[in-house]
Amino acid sequence: MRPILFVLLLCGFLMPSGEVRAAGAMNAVAERYVHLVLGLGQHDPDYVDAFYGPADWKTEAEQQKKSLDAIGAEAAELIATLAKTPDAGTSSDEMLKLRREYLQNQISALAARVRMLKGEKLKFDDESRALYDAVAPTFPDSHFIQIIGQLESKIPGKGPSRTGGSLGERYEMWRKPFVIPKEKLDTVFQLAIKECRTRTLAHVALPPDESFIIEYVTDKPWGGYNWYKGNFHSVIQVNTDLPSYIDRAVDLAAHEGYPGHHVYNSLLEKNLVRDRGWVEFSVYALFSPQSLVAEGTANFGRDVAFPTKTERMKFEEEVLFPASGIDASRADEYYAVQDLMKGLDYATNEAARRLINGEIDESAAVQWLQKYAVMEPARA
Repeated sequence: MRPILFVLLLCGFLMPSGEVRAAGAMNAVAERYVHLVLGLGQHDPDYVDAFYGPADWKTEAEQQKKSLDAIGAEAAELIATLAKTPDAGTSSDEMLKLRREYLQNQISALAARVRMLKGEKLKFDDESRALYDAVAPTFPDSHFIQIIGQLESKIPGKGPSRTGGSLGERYEMWRKPFVIPKEKLDTVFQLAIKECRTRTLAHVALPPDESFIIEYVTDKPWGGYNWYKGNFHSVIQVNTDLPSYIDRAVDLAAHEGYPGHHVYNSLLEKNLVRDRGWVEFSVYALFSPQSLVAEGTANFGRDVAFPTKTERMKFEEEVLFPASGIDASRADEYYAVQDLMKGLDYATNEAARRLINGEIDESAAVQWLQKYAVMEPARA
């Protein structure tokens, strides 16, 4: 015990006393933050996306079931406590400063979610700023119109008397040959996962015992989801109610697995929870700034695994297209259209922004999505 005690004492002498106090204060705040997230999860079943801290903390939250008023009051108290730890803000330890900023933003978002659950209504950008500490860009209709004009030339036919009717209907008909047959889904996904993992290891050292399994599910509001279970293990679910197109294989493998959500959560657990003892990272509050980072890194994961489109298409044409039984000779044609469709991604944001802000009603939102997001009526 003496050598360990000596090292701890030495570390104490080497770290300025103010930073020791700040770190201790933040440890206390972090633990109370985790309890608050679990408590809010009793009122909002979607709020706690993952938790792998002490099991009795979750049991305690279930038994106590704190009121929204109590949770909101404690959140305000924690924000005030963090504001009174100036050593963290002026510390030479960059990680200490980042930790305080992270806790401030997470707790502020939790307080905003409490207010929303109590009935407060926010405009689209105000809500995203309150929950995610970010605001999505706004695009004029002309942005989407210009892209739609290019799509019209890529997918021939116009009007009910020709191929497929509206652009949205023609697009759905045009891309049907690129659907991965359900009986080949697992084979194709496993090939994509193996390649993405190999490419991830060129950049990131993973915990030696990390793993995940894939489950194929139905009746879900999303296409794919990563459920992080702790101990470097995830369950990734794929919704088979929705068609899985050939580009989805690498997207899913990189976004949900390597180097996306699974790697992100595994490294948080290894580097921050286990190595540093930062308990706040043992819980993931879905409606929080952490989600912006989690989804952003997952979206960027594909570009880490496949830095160039040429690399990715080579792998898909040589491996995934044949495994799916899809004609690889149309790969260039397919991806030219998909690149244009990505430019319409923000159309759904615009529809949501206008609907939530009261600028359009639901019927107009459906019409807007059909026109500018190129959706079939049922999907819109």
